[in-house]
Order: sequence, then structure tokens, then C-alpha cells
Amino acid sequence: MSTPASKEVILKEGEEPASAEPSDSENELNRKMSSASVCSTDGGEDDDDDGEEEDDEKNAHVVLGPQLALKEQLEMDKDDESLRKWKEQLLAGVDLSEVGENPDPEVKINSLSIITPDRPDLVLPIPFVPNAKGYAFSLKDGSRYRLKFAFTVSNNIVSGLRYTNTVWKAGVRVENTKVMLGTFSPQKEPYTYELEEETTPSGIFARGSYSARTKFVDDDGKKSFGNELLL
Repeated sequence: MSTPASKEVILKEGEEPASAEPSDSENELNRKMSSASVCSTDGGEDDDDDGEEEDDEKNAHVVLGPQLALKEQLEMDKDDESLRKWKEQLLAGVDLSEVGENPDPEVKINSLSIITPDRPDLVLPIPFVPNAKGYAFSLKDGSRYRLKFAFTVSNNIVSGLRYTNTVWKAGVRVENTKVMLGTFSPQKEPYTYELEEETTPSGIFARGSYSARTKFVDDDGKKSFGNELLL
């Protein structure tokens, strides 16, 4: 099956990767496209750990079918025309000749960038490397900024990829952000995702050092990236 050349896909928060609408039979073997959502809460560091454990318990009760390689999925669906066409649309940018037999999707975070009008884009190395003062980066209080990250997907479709970021100041959790990114098919070119613009805390009590824990996890509970940094 010939497929068009892949290209970089740029998404902003609230947008979803384009795909055709599946029929009832297609839902039997495929997971639905995840919608974008953001949740921010305040509390202590221990509360965040409890929240993560609660999410893990919920995921543990969801029984998913065995993961199949892309070629095997298409071979199984060849007699179901509607399901086959839907998958071909979803995988339109995938060169199946370069897809291996490994059924497990692989997500690689290529870069994380801080975009702010006050300075050139700051691209953070992966994994994070602190500067001479021990910080990953610094911003003035009251600065407007966006977080942008680029990632590639290989081997198989990744479902329910989500980003979480928890921030503490003096041991107290001050922010817990969770963003559902969506479902992505494998392709050579990276996906680029931009979060909504935020503003750094301002005022004398907001100044100082912050620590953060950032990670990307999919529906299967597989963590693609996890790192702690000092801001």
C-alpha cells in the first residue's frame, strides 16, 4: 500500500490529531481519539503522590486487549472494508515498510522549549541539564510564556498520551497540571505540541526557587519521559 510522505504536525492545546470518524465495528479493535483537557489543582506534595496512585488504580481495572503490530492489525481487518479504510486514513502518513514487528509503541521526547516574548526561545536539553547555579532555567516574575515540546512516535499507534507537570515551592505543591494530548500514529517527522500561555507568579512571596516533576504517560501506563528539575 503506497502512502503519502509524512510531515511535521503542529498542535496547540485544545486541538486533536486529525482522523476519520470510526464506525461501531471499528471501535471493537481501536481506541477512541482522546480529547484535549487541562486540570490544575493546588495542594501538598503528598497529595500529588496520592493522585498518581489513584490514577494507577483506575488504570489497573481497565483490561485492554493484546497489542498487535500495525501490519498484523491491517491484515486482520482486510475483510472489513469500513474498518480498513478508517485505519488507512489514520495511518495515511505511515510508511509500513519502515514499521517493525514490535507491537509496542515508542514515544521519544525530542525537546522541550520555553517560549516567551521577553527572550529568545529556550530549548531545554533532554535529559535536563542544570546550569552553573543548579537551575534548569529562570524567568522573571510576571513573565508570559508557553511550553512547547516535540516528540516522535514509532512502531505503533500510541493512545491516550498525556503530559503531567507538578511544581513545588519550599516542599508545598503549588501547581499540578495534567494535559491529555491525544492519540498519535507513528511517523518519521516529529509532532509539536504547544500548551496555552501562562504567567509566572509575581510578588515578593512568589519569588524564589521551584522544583518540578514532568512526565509523559500513555493509556497503557507506559512512561515515555520523566524528569525532575529545579527552576
